[in-house]
Amino acid sequence: MLELKDICKTFNPNTINAKVALNHLNLTLNDGDFVTVIGGNGAGKSTMLNAIAGVFQVDSGTITIDGQDVTKLPEHKRAAFLGRVFQDPMMGTAPTMQIEENLALAARRGQPRGLKWGITALERADYRELLKTLDLGLEDRLTAKVGLLSGGQRQALTLLMASLKQPKLLLLDEHTAALDPKTADKVLALSDQIVQENNLTTLMITHNMKDAIAHGNRLIMMMNGKIVLDIQGEEKKKLTVKQLLDKFEALTRPMTKCSCPEILHTSLPRKVSSGGFCYAKAQ
Repeated sequence: MLELKDICKTFNPNTINAKVALNHLNLTLNDGDFVTVIGGNGAGKSTMLNAIAGVFQVDSGTITIDGQDVTKLPEHKRAAFLGRVFQDPMMGTAPTMQIEENLALAARRGQPRGLKWGITALERADYRELLKTLDLGLEDRLTAKVGLLSGGQRQALTLLMASLKQPKLLLLDEHTAALDPKTADKVLALSDQIVQENNLTTLMITHNMKDAIAHGNRLIMMMNGKIVLDIQGEEKKKLTVKQLLDKFEALTRPMTKCSCPEILHTSLPRKVSSGGFCYAKAQ
């Protein structure tokens, strides 16, 4: 379904501020894979998603979605293959438009525009039934402006809009990071439900190790623009936070410069090892 082959991307090349964001990255996703992605700040997680979405052109390598090479396609043309939910609940929706109008835009993504009724009675009934699945009471607020919704409601609506056309690939870019814990759990449960019901191939970035382990059928860890750990199947089902921390420690032990990876921003206490990097020890 998705293949990233030898992807490289350097920002500000040939300058003192040059930053290698993706370093010969390779990744293959099969149909229906739900992959969680973890890694420290600057590991290349969001850069990888942006490269897939076409936010910028990669320096080298190929990106294939559903058998089609999209490496050179601009962002708006790749949108036909993708659904995406951002970290910021303010993104992904039109705040001054009504809930039903936002859903209508999502339902018509990739279709030619013409002169006709914006929303038919049948479509309105369908939207009401879709919103009922969110269990947030939005089915009775179809004409409410999206800007009046809470962050959790907007993120749930964005998730519904992103999956409405059953994209070839769903990208979830830390989509619960800006939400309170209770709302985040609700949105994650909705994510699982939508992915499973539609058998969507999904990439989900998270900084929460427990969520990375609990969701999806595969977990990858990125570091320095590469995938350094790939856990799936029975191994992932049996994985614990402590084991994941130990694997991270083993991978980073040779480092001499403290990087304080944000993936370890859990409730666990921090210690600094003799190797000069920061890590958290599980209780």
